[in-house]
Amino acid sequence: MPPTSGSDALNIVLVHGAWADGSGWEAVYRFLRKEGFPVSVVQHPTISLADDVQATRRVLATQRGPVILVGHSYGGAVITEAGTDPGVVGLVYIAGWVPDQGESVSSLIDELIMSAPPGAPAPPILPPQDGFLLLDKAKFPASFAGDVDPERAAFMADSQVPWGVGALTEPISEPAWKSKPSWYLVTTEDRMIPPPAQRFMSKRAGATVVEVAGSHAVFVSQPPVVTNLIVQAAREAIAHAGSGL
Repeated sequence: MPPTSGSDALNIVLVHGAWADGSGWEAVYRFLRKEGFPVSVVQHPTISLADDVQATRRVLATQRGPVILVGHSYGGAVITEAGTDPGVVGLVYIAGWVPDQGESVSSLIDELIMSAPPGAPAPPILPPQDGFLLLDKAKFPASFAGDVDPERAAFMADSQVPWGVGALTEPISEPAWKSKPSWYLVTTEDRMIPPPAQRFMSKRAGATVVEVAGSHAVFVSQPPVVTNLIVQAAREAIAHAGSGL
């Protein structure tokens, strides 16, 4: 049975990242449901951070009881802003961006990826078209989904959701991780967000960190690992809340 707070079960809300939609969480969703958790999946448009945060807050408003808010990749920025909601008791980052106040995903890319040593993996982002970004389809499987079944990875490449340029540049106003406990899954084979960048952000946030040999699409390739961290976060967050600390 899932942890509870008073008479209400703890809820899990899943927030997807860029170039994807909520259906990518299906396997994680199923595992969490088997654990007894109520689970909601946010379907946000990834056009602007403000709209994505609002979409997440609409889902949070429907929850009965406390929430563990989970974000993958760009979804990490979304939960950083949306996680200040009083119902959120913990944040889980799955290979996610963790901006500080005034930072954006774009500024973090400049700081942590573009300044990386020569030869370091870089996301195969194509030049913007009509204000939106896509990944090079030919390079998508190796960069985004290196440990995903090739047919599934090819489908993911062909079904990318365009990412609005504005969503990258909008800064965080109040980072939820400064007032809420957080957990972070570092993917050591990631070729989108380098592992050193993930370690830097998770350490800065004071997150509980677990590392796994996995690609950026670890939520698709290794859903039990992702589920285990979310369940750990749920138990520890309720214990923390119950301690009154």
